[in-house]
Amino acid sequence: MFSRSLALLAATAAAFALAPVADAARVTIRVEGRTQTIFARAPRLVVAPNALQALELASRAGEFYVHVQQAPFGPFVDQIGLYPASGTSGWVYKVNGASPPVGADQYALKDGDTVLWYWADFDSSTFAGPKTLLLTRTSRRCYAAFEQDDNGARTAARNVRVWIGSRARRTSATGRFCLGPHTGLVHVRKPGLVRSNGLR
Repeated sequence: MFSRSLALLAATAAAFALAPVADAARVTIRVEGRTQTIFARAPRLVVAPNALQALELASRAGEFYVHVQQAPFGPFVDQIGLYPASGTSGWVYKVNGASPPVGADQYALKDGDTVLWYWADFDSSTFAGPKTLLLTRTSRRCYAAFEQDDNGARTAARNVRVWIGSRARRTSATGRFCLGPHTGLVHVRKPGLVRSNGLR
């Protein structure tokens, strides 16, 4: 009888663990650290109701450390990986290229959203964070890079360094470039900006 009760309890717990979270959305997430990509150069799919839970699910999948501090205004992420927030530097997020005006636990995600968490050094006079780079495909082996501000507005990313996998290959003055046959993910970097997503 006791073992049957334990089996029923275990089965019930497993069912709850596998049940989808109410109002959860299928979204992609990427985490860019201070010195390198922490999780998913190419965004990875998770199912989460908000941006904070998406990060927590990514941390389990990628086995990286996340610390969430409880404050009077709600929970906030004060450390990812090795780097705790300090002074005017810390961890922030964007959804679909824009910085939401609410805490990550309050931002309700929708199917197809793209979540980016990244390390930001803020300008103490304007409180503006770094722009993020976005790489898009224009044709089979051609790409366009953009800089995105906190509102998600795009401008051409000029003078970006093009990387394939872990090696820098060339510089693009205009942010538009084509490549020959290659293996590995393509991404771009520019000093002072957050690294881009990766594309094949």
